[in-house]
Amino acid sequence: MNDLVADVYPFFRIYKDGQVERFDDISASIGFSFVPPSLDDPETSVSSKDVTISPYVSARLYLPKNTTNITQKFPILVYYHGGGFVVGSTFSDVHHRYLNILASESNTIAISIEYRLAPEHDVLTIYEDCWTALQWIVSHVDDETSSNKDLWLTNYGDFDKLFIVGDSAGGNIVYYMAMRAGIEGGINENVNIYGSILAFPYLLMPIENIEQVFSYKIWKAIVPISEADINSSMINPFVEKAPCVSGLGCSRLLMCNAEKDEYIPREIGIRFVQGMKNSGWKGDLEFIEIEDVGHCFQLADFEIEKSRDLIKRFASFIST
Repeated sequence: MNDLVADVYPFFRIYKDGQVERFDDISASIGFSFVPPSLDDPETSVSSKDVTISPYVSARLYLPKNTTNITQKFPILVYYHGGGFVVGSTFSDVHHRYLNILASESNTIAISIEYRLAPEHDVLTIYEDCWTALQWIVSHVDDETSSNKDLWLTNYGDFDKLFIVGDSAGGNIVYYMAMRAGIEGGINENVNIYGSILAFPYLLMPIENIEQVFSYKIWKAIVPISEADINSSMINPFVEKAPCVSGLGCSRLLMCNAEKDEYIPREIGIRFVQGMKNSGWKGDLEFIEIEDVGHCFQLADFEIEKSRDLIKRFASFIST
């Protein structure tokens, strides 16, 4: 008999023999069907294509319209999708449309990263995939030629304006990419992260009834027992064993909260911002809380005014 180890329906179940059972209904309900890239998106005129970075990491690149002048340079936006580390894909219809709109509105070259997922892979592996992607992106500033470089990045990318952006689990990834960049003195010796956007980031801290929060249940199921609580530095930046947040490796940070977030209680976002303010970090911090909306609401409906306003806010952060 294959005993059940963790039941996190409707996302997944894990069995004693290591089998992972995933459920199609969660992907269908949040619009995670796969779509191809497009050379001319009918809504935004953004072009997109897929690239392979390593055997385990790939990406979809987005180039905004009106790029006839090869001397024109665009800020670079690196995007990490959400999904609790366990679902989601950069190649899904919802993220594809989101990145088309985001690249168009912010007038950036966007690179949306496809990383491996838990529980088949641990969170540290996910972080490493995402760091590998950053390393590949900044390799385009080197003089050396490589068959794995992309001409869109080489010709149009402004590596002095590199931004990393993520929703939910992607926001968690953004934080830890910026922290690693701070520890290592940049992504490499030539490129630093100019700005980071954490949209409703997957972070957990000790609050009342945290055990009842669905994101906490996912976390306990996808990490080793030693990390399966809110004292893990991967999920709580302020635990004693975590790197000091004052060392965050970016110049600017935009943190977004949802008033009615059903996955990451709003109190956690507020505590994160307060902790950053008290840390001694020397960068510029912006904080916004959107009233009367839930977790990653802008991905659920692109057409509502608050979704468009949030994307415009991201664009404003990038352009200033």
